[in-house]
Amino acid sequence: MEQETSKPTAESPAQPTVGAQFIAPGEPTGTGHPRGQIDREHPIGGEMSDIVGGIFTRLRLPWLLQHHARVPVLALFSFINGCISIGIMSMLAVITHTPFIFPSLGPTAFLFFYTPTAPAASPRNTLIGHAIGIFAGYFSLVVTGLTMAGPALAVGVTWPRVIAAALSLGLTSGLMVLFKVPHPPAGATTLIISLGILTKPWQLLLLMVAVVLLTLQALAINRLAGIPYPLWGPKKEGNVSGKDGGGKDHAK
Repeated sequence: MEQETSKPTAESPAQPTVGAQFIAPGEPTGTGHPRGQIDREHPIGGEMSDIVGGIFTRLRLPWLLQHHARVPVLALFSFINGCISIGIMSMLAVITHTPFIFPSLGPTAFLFFYTPTAPAASPRNTLIGHAIGIFAGYFSLVVTGLTMAGPALAVGVTWPRVIAAALSLGLTSGLMVLFKVPHPPAGATTLIISLGILTKPWQLLLLMVAVVLLTLQALAINRLAGIPYPLWGPKKEGNVSGKDGGGKDHAK
């Protein structure tokens, strides 16, 4: 009995190296490291090291696989992926002469590839969160009579604009909590609208189309890397803790 109980404690320090010796993201590591949180071994990489390692595994690049968790490699991947993600949207904006690119896509893309299995990065939270932000932003413009007004950066900030900005962000935050779909970049989306940068209904529709396209790109890249990126909602933490016996620990 004593030998059996001593094995997990002796082996546990050697297993959490998701970066040094790559472990497929879908496989259990036995470390109790929850997905969607920054790991201790590579705190600057989040789950990005899993994505890079998965892609290098698929491409069969053994030398790069040995160095996939190093900060310069992660930084290079983040640079390239950021350029591609937003570059595609920018090209669509140029081709269609429409605002396919807007500021809050940037933090959404970062969430997709930094902590892809975090609840805030799931397709459900992303799509519904931005939809709530768009609704709240436009609703605040209607309430304050600013639907036809120019952007605050051009005409200045007025008291109705202050009310619109506060109301839009408050509604977005409250509704995301109410519907359990927190997605921080949606707070930027609603301010883009309530500050008058994008106000026309067809522009708001394009905002959602851009979010959908970016979400599909995240789904493709993360699944290619072997990351268990959800098709819709995030995985329930209760099921994971139940399997690991987390409930028993809390009970004690």
